[in-house]
Amino acid sequence: MVASVSAGILMATVLLSAALVMCDFPTTLKLERAFPVGQRVELSELRARDMARHRRMLQASSNGVIDFPVQGTYNPYLVGLYYTEVLLGSPPKAFYVQIDTGSDVLWVSCSSCNGCPVSSGLHIELNSFNPGSSSTASLISCSDQICNLGVQSSDATCSSQNNQCAYTFQYGDGSGTSGYYVSDLMHFDEILGGSVTTNASAPVVFGCSTSQTGDLTKSDRAVDGIFGFGQQPMSVISQLSSQGVAPKAFSHCLRGDDAGGGILVLGEIVEPNIVYSPLVPSQYHKSVRERKILFKYLKEMGRPKQVEPMPQLSRSRFKSALLSLGPHYNLNLESISVNGQTLGIDSSVFSTSTTQGTIVDSGTTLAYLAAGAYNPFVNAITNAVSQSAQSVLSKGNQFLNSEMYLYFVFSVADVFPQVSLNFAGGASMVLRPQDYLLQQNSVGTSAVWCIGFQEIQGQEMTILGDLVLKDKAFVYDLAGQRIGWVNYDCSTPVNVSASTSTGKSEYVNPGQLSDSSSLQNQPYKEIAKTMVALLMHISLFGGFLFL
Repeated sequence: MVASVSAGILMATVLLSAALVMCDFPTTLKLERAFPVGQRVELSELRARDMARHRRMLQASSNGVIDFPVQGTYNPYLVGLYYTEVLLGSPPKAFYVQIDTGSDVLWVSCSSCNGCPVSSGLHIELNSFNPGSSSTASLISCSDQICNLGVQSSDATCSSQNNQCAYTFQYGDGSGTSGYYVSDLMHFDEILGGSVTTNASAPVVFGCSTSQTGDLTKSDRAVDGIFGFGQQPMSVISQLSSQGVAPKAFSHCLRGDDAGGGILVLGEIVEPNIVYSPLVPSQYHKSVRERKILFKYLKEMGRPKQVEPMPQLSRSRFKSALLSLGPHYNLNLESISVNGQTLGIDSSVFSTSTTQGTIVDSGTTLAYLAAGAYNPFVNAITNAVSQSAQSVLSKGNQFLNSEMYLYFVFSVADVFPQVSLNFAGGASMVLRPQDYLLQQNSVGTSAVWCIGFQEIQGQEMTILGDLVLKDKAFVYDLAGQRIGWVNYDCSTPVNVSASTSTGKSEYVNPGQLSDSSSLQNQPYKEIAKTMVALLMHISLFGGFLFL
């Protein structure tokens, strides 16, 4: 270690001398202490200074794609959610969190949590975050700017008693979580040109859950928390993009087979056939997962005084059909076609307002159709297969509506029609039968399928969950305020673009990281990377910053 550092300083000295000769700089540099001799400096002040410098270095040098691993599957009979692993704190600690485009906040279970599960039926090791065990953790107070922004977006609350920035989220199944916000380092894999993988970190604000109730306490589908990918200031994507660490875009490609998994990157997937539709601006839809108003029980427009839990739906499998007021990823769905024929649905059913619209939400397992579109859609499917498949009206189960049609067929691909969801901008989302059907079981040589789209009774809200999102490359271009997609085999690599400081793009194949890229195997690479950053810093600025 000493030899490496000495060699680095020697190289830096040589480079600096050369710069002085070539550029005609003064041969003497005046060095000043950042802190006067004998002055006591608090550790927190030094840490804040170092973290600010790290942010500047990341802003100057970051030009890669941040890659997150993906596990899980949409199938509610297996897992019913997609999740990833995040590394938080110093030293880094791993947490499994659900991927959720329907909420803003990243939160994980805290060591002082009451009711947090300690084991998971997903065969993953659950962890809890302890701010006192991380050398880089700090609490967020009500006076911090990000807390004020969180209060404005309803993602944070403040108490005058302890000046601590906190949160409380209630879910449609009657469960809930509350906690407080902390700031700490997030460690991640960054892929540069030529598929070179490096390890990087940046400070982020996230929630530390101290209380969980209801289905959140159950262990069958338990994870450590939720990773919100909304575009409000409290979201990680907003924080990293504002620091210059990541582009203001992210993409996912969720595998639809039973093996599950997929790709999740901060960057834009680049495929020639991607179609885009503009986001509806400033719609007042709140997160499906993190808000309190349950549409199934709304008897009239407006806020009900009391929220009752929705029966039959498990939070860990998918989010309830619930909405309240606030921002969301909202698209303008214009029509639905079955076998190329546009269904006779009144266009007002798909209009966007404060009480209706179409939202994209990876935290919902199935999909939900506006009440005015549900029956025309089901009838069109049933009529299209009436000569080839036997259909039976049956009672629902724990995942689906109280009544549903069961279809007995040998092969859905040969029998069921293609469906197109047609959005503004001329962008159509083509659905295969597997994208709107859910297999129940098998009877003899026939498979039993049902329509996976559900109805939100009495409400004109459409929610596109994992049933629809799987087996497609999705791009959330937040800078351009648009969402793009294309049908894709998510078990194969994708090209991803990230804007660089030079204005160019890098194209990489994420999701193919080797074990050698883990944090534990990188000490010597980190030293080399630090020395390169030091030399670049000297060549750019012609001087050192001394404490």
